[in-house]
Amino acid sequence: MTVPYTLTRLGVVMTPEPGNELESEGVLNPASGHTPDGALYLLPRLVAPGNISRVGLARVSLTDGVPVGVEREGVVLAPDEGWERGLNNAGVEDPRVTWIPSLDKHVMTYVAYGPLGPKPALAVSDDLRTWTRLGPLHFEYQADLDTDLNLFPNKDTVFFPEPVPGPDGEPSYAMLHRPMWDLGWFREGEGVHLPAGVTDDRPGIWVSFVPVAEVERGLENLVHLRHHRLVAMSEHPFEELKIGAGPAPLRVPEGWLVIHHGVTGEQPKGFDPTTQKVSYAAGALLLSFDDVTKVLDRTAEPILVPETEEERIGTVGNVVFPTAIEEVDGVHYVFYGMADAKIGVARLDRLA
Repeated sequence: MTVPYTLTRLGVVMTPEPGNELESEGVLNPASGHTPDGALYLLPRLVAPGNISRVGLARVSLTDGVPVGVEREGVVLAPDEGWERGLNNAGVEDPRVTWIPSLDKHVMTYVAYGPLGPKPALAVSDDLRTWTRLGPLHFEYQADLDTDLNLFPNKDTVFFPEPVPGPDGEPSYAMLHRPMWDLGWFREGEGVHLPAGVTDDRPGIWVSFVPVAEVERGLENLVHLRHHRLVAMSEHPFEELKIGAGPAPLRVPEGWLVIHHGVTGEQPKGFDPTTQKVSYAAGALLLSFDDVTKVLDRTAEPILVPETEEERIGTVGNVVFPTAIEEVDGVHYVFYGMADAKIGVARLDRLA
């Protein structure tokens, strides 16, 4: 099997609004969704001075069905909770939104940049405008890993759009995520702590599950994840430093299509993106319908690399960072961050 999908860039759909301080350091890495009236929206990360991020709402303008721009409708999530702020930092960052029909909800995973660095969190909405926080994600203790996943920074979290078989055979909601094992940023000299059975310290893509029955008992149980499994590590040159999931997995004839990012270059310790000398490219994985921990195939070469001026020059140069995928008139469009400063769109095509 191969991964018969390509991305074709179409252009820029959102740039920082002149004079808008909330966006003065960039608009990037959007989530997306359709409101009940069928309109397509982006939920971009808006970066204000001091690297303080909020989640905005912007209606996508279409020309002949193709996304070409946006109309802003304000901010829908800000770092208002104590656990989303530190003494010298704050932010709700890099949202991913999955519409889950069985819940009749938009489910947003996002990074809360709080006192202990980046931690994943969850909010839900009926209409993309009003969001209810369910709180920080909690990874249940799993003895065979010989560690507590809650200790570690975590990013690139996104839910599958429908229940899948869990490792215990129970129908489950599944979430991809990307733990980071180096605790030296937090405690001098502490260094890397790997889970049992993991020998590669590069951040990779994991999956965790919540049984459907638990969520039916209470939506708040969606934050209590279990059965943690490693899905994919870096394998190819464009993924040399790390990989992480992008948009919500898309059901395609071959399996679950996961568009991901791969990183190469030099990455100093810490979380300041402006110190990195890296390149972010996009690749794709195919996961099994029957077992989402099983990679059926993956792209050995990237399907989108930084080439245009907007992708090569910005807050962090040489970055294409896909985070959202939506269908318009039978065509799938992928929205992505460009150099941590702007938002682009590409068309997803299946090869004949």
